Amino acid sequence: MQYFCSEFCTVIMQLTRSILRLALPSIVANITIPLVGIVDVAITGHISDSSAIGGIAIGTMLFDLLYWNFGFLRVGTSGLTAQAYGSKDIQSQRDILFRSVATALSAAVVIWLLQWLFVSGVLAVMPCSEAVADFAREYFYIRIWAAPATLSLMALKGWFIGMQDTVSPMVSDIVVNVANMAASYALAVYTPLGAMGVAWGTLIAQYTGLLTVCVILFFKYLGLLKGRVDIKSLFRGTEMRRLFSLNGNIFIRSICFIAIYVGYTAIASIYGDTELAVSTIVMKLFMFFSYFIDGFAYAGEALAGRLGMEAQSSGSNSVWHKTEDVKHVVGTLMIWGAAIGVVFSLIFWLSNGYLMNIMTSDAEVLAASRNYIVWIALMPVVSSFAFMWDGVYIGATAAVPVRNCMIWSAVAFGVVYFVFSPAVGIQALYAAYMAHLLVRTIYLSIAWRKVG
Repeated sequence: MQYFCSEFCTVIMQLTRSILRLALPSIVANITIPLVGIVDVAITGHISDSSAIGGIAIGTMLFDLLYWNFGFLRVGTSGLTAQAYGSKDIQSQRDILFRSVATALSAAVVIWLLQWLFVSGVLAVMPCSEAVADFAREYFYIRIWAAPATLSLMALKGWFIGMQDTVSPMVSDIVVNVANMAASYALAVYTPLGAMGVAWGTLIAQYTGLLTVCVILFFKYLGLLKGRVDIKSLFRGTEMRRLFSLNGNIFIRSICFIAIYVGYTAIASIYGDTELAVSTIVMKLFMFFSYFIDGFAYAGEALAGRLGMEAQSSGSNSVWHKTEDVKHVVGTLMIWGAAIGVVFSLIFWLSNGYLMNIMTSDAEVLAASRNYIVWIALMPVVSSFAFMWDGVYIGATAAVPVRNCMIWSAVAFGVVYFVFSPAVGIQALYAAYMAHLLVRTIYLSIAWRKVG
C-alpha cells in the first residue's frame, strides 16, 4: 500500500510539472488579452466622444461574433497535431500545419467576399445610433483586412499547442497585444487618424504577430518544415473529411456558445441599463477567470492528445485511446481545476463587492450588484471541471460529445430561463447560465466512459 501511494504521488508530481510547463505560458499570454480592450477604450475615451466609444464596442463585438465561428481553426488543429506528435508522425505534423493554414487563408477570402453582407446584417438589427453605427462600420472595414493574419494565427496557435509548445504562442500573443496597444496609441494620438487609429493599430499588430510566428517557425521548426510537401496529399479525401468532420462539430459547438453569449446579453438588456451593466461586469469577471483556467485546458489538449497516441504504432491511421497515462492526466487536471475554481470562488465571495468597485463607480450599479454576489462566487467552482473536460476531449479529437454537450447546454440555458423568469425575474438569467455550466460538466463526465 505504501509503495502504491508513493508511486501514485510520483506520477502526479511528474504530470503536474508537465501541466504547469504547458499551462503557465498560456496563462501569461491570456492575461494580456483583456488589457487590449481596456487600452482601446481608454484611448478612444480620452481623444473622442461617446459615439466613438460605442463604435469601438460594437465593432469589437462584430469581430467577436465573426471570429468565434472560426474557433475550430485552433481547437481542431490542436487535437490533431497532438495526436500526430504522440505517434511521432513527422509527415502528419507538417501536413496538418499547412492544411490548417490553407484553410485559414481560404476562410479569410470568404470573409472578405461577404464582409458587406455581414456587417450590414448585424448593424441592421443592432439598436445603436447612426453615429455609433457609422464608426463601427468604418472600424470594421479597416480591421477586416487583418483576417488572413488573425485566422492563420488561430491555426498556428493550435499547432504549437499540439506540438507541446505553449511558449511560442505566448510570445506571439504578447507581441500582438503589446504591438496593438503601442500602435493604437501612436496612431490615435499622434496622427490625423484620431480614434480610427485604434483600428489601424490592431491591423498592424495582427500582421506583426504573423511575422513573429513565421520567424519562430523558421528558427525552431525548420528541420520539420523543410521536408517534402505533397500538395495533393494535403487535400486528399480521407484527411479533408476528417478535418471537416472535426471542425464541423466544433463549429456547431461555437454556434451554441454564441447563442448563449448573445442570449445572456439580450435578456439582460430587457431589464434595463442598470441590470445590463451588472450582467456585463459579472461576465467580465467570469471571463477573467476563464482566461486563467484556459491555460490548464490547453495543457489538457496537448497532453491528452499526445499520451493517447504514444502507445500506438506510428502512422496517421493510428486510433487515439485512453491509456493509464491519459487517465492520470485527467485526474491531475481535475484536481488543478477544482483547486483553481475554489480559489477564484473564494476571491469573488470574500471581495464582498470590492471587485465591482474596481469595475464601476456608479452607485446604482453597485447597489444592484449585491443581489448577484452568490452567482459570481459560484461560477468558477461550478465551471472548472467543464473547462478541463473541454481540453481533454479536444486532445482526443472527440468532437461529437463536445458538440452534443453544447447543444444540450444551450437548451438548458433557454429552458431554465423561460421556466423560472416569471417567478424570479432576472435571477433566472443567472440560474440559466449556471445550468448550462452544470450540463457541460455532467454530460462530459458521463460521456468520458465511451471515449476511446
